[in-house]
Amino acid sequence: MKDEIDKRWHELGEFIREQRNVGQMSLRKLSELAGVSNPYLSQIERGLRKPSAEILQQIARALEISSETLYVRAGILDEPDGIPDLIGEIRRDPFITEEQKKTLVRIYESFRKENESAASDA
Repeated sequence: MKDEIDKRWHELGEFIREQRNVGQMSLRKLSELAGVSNPYLSQIERGLRKPSAEILQQIARALEISSETLYVRAGILDEPDGIPDLIGEIRRDPFITEEQKKTLVRIYESFRKENESAASDA
């Protein structure tokens, strides 16, 4: 069980590093944008620290990804059935530019929010 938990934090750190690299962002820049110290962020990326939901939210905002993506990877939220990590897939696509990726993510998230609001109003 402990190995499984340690593995989860290590994989979360790897995912954060991957998203940072895809966004062509230095560790220092991410720490600045997220409001997290550089050494602490480095420890998170190496799986040595277990960040709180608030820290994950700050990191997600700086990486321009959904907080829920990091919450699921951290085990804070359960993964929704049948919903792939579309934002992650967009960010990993080598055939579109960074600006195109940001635009696609913004559009996707705005549609999601709009439809979630409509569904909750119904």
